[in-house]
Amino acid sequence: MTTTPDLWHHYGRTRAATDRDVPDSFYWTWEQDSGPGAEALGDVDGVRVGDLGAGSGRHAAHVATRHRPARVTAVDSSPAQTEMASRLFGHLAPRLQIVASDVVDHLHAMESSYDVLYSVFGAVDFTDPRKLLPAAAEALRPGGRLVFSTLAHYLSGAPAQPDVTAGRVGAKTPDGKAATMARWVLEEQVWVKLLDQAGFTDIGVEVWPATNDGPRTATTLLLGARRTG
Repeated sequence: MTTTPDLWHHYGRTRAATDRDVPDSFYWTWEQDSGPGAEALGDVDGVRVGDLGAGSGRHAAHVATRHRPARVTAVDSSPAQTEMASRLFGHLAPRLQIVASDVVDHLHAMESSYDVLYSVFGAVDFTDPRKLLPAAAEALRPGGRLVFSTLAHYLSGAPAQPDVTAGRVGAKTPDGKAATMARWVLEEQVWVKLLDQAGFTDIGVEVWPATNDGPRTATTLLLGARRTG
């Protein structure tokens, strides 16, 4: 039997060693220093919220503690990331629920359960959108909202794809070997078409330019839509 290496094993470990606090702010942009905050989710008071590809759970912990949702579920397929999230923020249960699962499988199992789903450069970037977006629509209640931020272009500066094609980006296996993973970096109109095909309406797009000129900066696309009711 073969196992797939956890390509997120190393991500966020350095920060987690010294920063265990719930963030005071919620940012959507790549640099995590500007743009709208959690208000882009809409009113989350008393509702079920899901973070898709939650990583170490920092955004989910912010929503769970700084706002008044009924529950925030932080979903990630990486064993290393869900273990880290549990160490950092497991004490916030039951308001914050940390789930280790393939995101598409989780969404299929949660039909009409969520009021709001979001992704901050998370599962929407790293899962085939032809599978993820219909699953997200299925998991939302009628009128429920999906919001996600994604790269407007590759970090190398190469332009986004004009069709539904994944690029390959660098990663590392747990033992430090170089690897690659799929990342969907798509043009704005491609995302809009995919959302429409998946059963979403009221689709909106905001473009947030990079805030500095350093290496690996990027313009952010922030997209929001509602499941048709």
